[in-house]
Order: sequence, then C-alpha cells, then structure tokens
Amino acid sequence: MTLLTYQVFKTVADIGSFHKAADILGLTPSAISHAISSMESELGFSVLTRSKNGVTLTNYGEHLLPYVNAVLNSDESLQQFIAETNGLKTGKVKIGVFSSVCTNWLPEIMSSFEEKYPEIEIEVFQGSYDEVAFWIKNGVVDLGFLSVSSAKDIPIEPLYNDPLLCVLPKGTEHSKEYIEIEEMRNYQFVTQRECTDADIQNFLKENRLTVKSNYHVVDDLSTVRLVEQGFGICLMPKLCMNDIPYDVDIYPLEGNPSRIIGIAAMNPDFMAPAVRTMYNHIINKYRTV
Repeated sequence: MTLLTYQVFKTVADIGSFHKAADILGLTPSAISHAISSMESELGFSVLTRSKNGVTLTNYGEHLLPYVNAVLNSDESLQQFIAETNGLKTGKVKIGVFSSVCTNWLPEIMSSFEEKYPEIEIEVFQGSYDEVAFWIKNGVVDLGFLSVSSAKDIPIEPLYNDPLLCVLPKGTEHSKEYIEIEEMRNYQFVTQRECTDADIQNFLKENRLTVKSNYHVVDDLSTVRLVEQGFGICLMPKLCMNDIPYDVDIYPLEGNPSRIIGIAAMNPDFMAPAVRTMYNHIINKYRTV
C-alpha cells in the first residue's frame, strides 16, 4: 500500500463520501473506489461499509485508522524535517481545543504564530475534553489543550491555573467574599454533562457535594443564562466567564480550587518540526505555573 492509499482511506473515513473525498484529493470517484477496494483486498478484510446514506468505518476500519494516521503523521514529520534542514519553516499543525481556550487564547496564538511562521498551516478542531483526548490518542490532532485532570495518561505540560468560581443570580443575598462549600448544599444547581466540565465534577466529588439539579446543559452560555434567570447556581472556571455577557454575581470558592490548563501531546519528545515550533510557542506565551 502507498501513502496515497492511506490518504484516500483517511479522507473517506473523515468525510464519509467517495465523491467528496475525490474532490478534496483531486481524483475521480472511481479512483477512490479502486484504491479502497485494492486496500481491502491486500488487507484481507473490509474497512468501509457502503450504503445509500454514505460511507462508514467497519469495526476493523475503526481499529486501523489510528495506525494510518500515525503513518501519515510520520510522513508529514519527515517532510517537515527535510524542509527545516533546508532552512524552510513549513508544514501543518493540527490543534484540538475546548471552548474557553478557543475563544480566549486561540485567536492570539494563531495570529502571533502565523506572523512568525507564515508557511506553517494551522488546522483547528474544537470539542469537549473527551473529544480532544480522543483526537490526540488517535492521531487526529498533533497537540491539544486539556485540563491536567482530564488528560489522564496523555503527557501534558501545565500552563495556567484557572480558578473555579461560583455563579449566582444577580442580587442573591450573601455576606462573605467567597462561597463556602457547606453553603452550596442548599442550592439548586445548573450543571453540564461530565465530559464538558470534568474539573467541576471532580470538585463536587472531592467535597462530597451531591448537587440537586434538573438542568443538564452542554455549553457555558446556556448554563449561565439559566442562572441569570434564577433557575439555580453553577460553578465555572474563571476563563469561561470572560465570554459570558449575562448579569450575574460571581464569587470565589472556599479554598480557591482551580483547574490547571495544559498543552498535551502523545509523544512530546518526538514531534515534527512544525509541531514542536507551535508547542514551544504556546508554552512560551501562556505558561504561568
């Protein structure tokens, strides 16, 4: 199998269509179909399921894709090394980000990086902690922002200590400058799903806070909007609140808990030159811990 075969397989898997993959790669649909059929014949098993609704990965295909990504990423690393050896700064960097990093940091990261390295292409994937971790492990992205607690077995370089805050409806009676843990047991909560706010869930578990909540949402704006309208309180990282336009009261929490944001990569000691350049750029710009 050739690198082109691997690229065809990856593109079809990502897009879910032979015709769209053909447009992206500059090939004919019949050439795409032939490449996949030849690949399956050589492998001895099917990697794609064809249907009227498009193309999906078989179970074998799902297990094969991370290895194909690794081969393509290795080739990209080789091409970048050759370019760097010849004095050129080229290549592509794929970055996974969660919401608050995407809105608060990413624009500055991209503009400052592109100013210094205009020939390096940046591709961005936004998702939850779980999605970013999956992309890193499976070679979909080269680097990803995660909290240290959500990285688990993925190597991560800590960057920033982001305090956790308690958000209350405007005008809620409160006499102290911070919210005590015991006090929160008396409130109704607006919560997000665990995959989107793992650090908040960890804080609740560590403090044995069994929250009362009828509202389980998936994004920061919805969460704080419900708080503003009096449906409960919520906990939010400080960085998230930079994006929130709603009129609410915000207090620090007892003990000043926080999440630690970092930049993660599966093999930090073996990066393509362009990826290493971006990795160092992010660390130099945002590491404060």
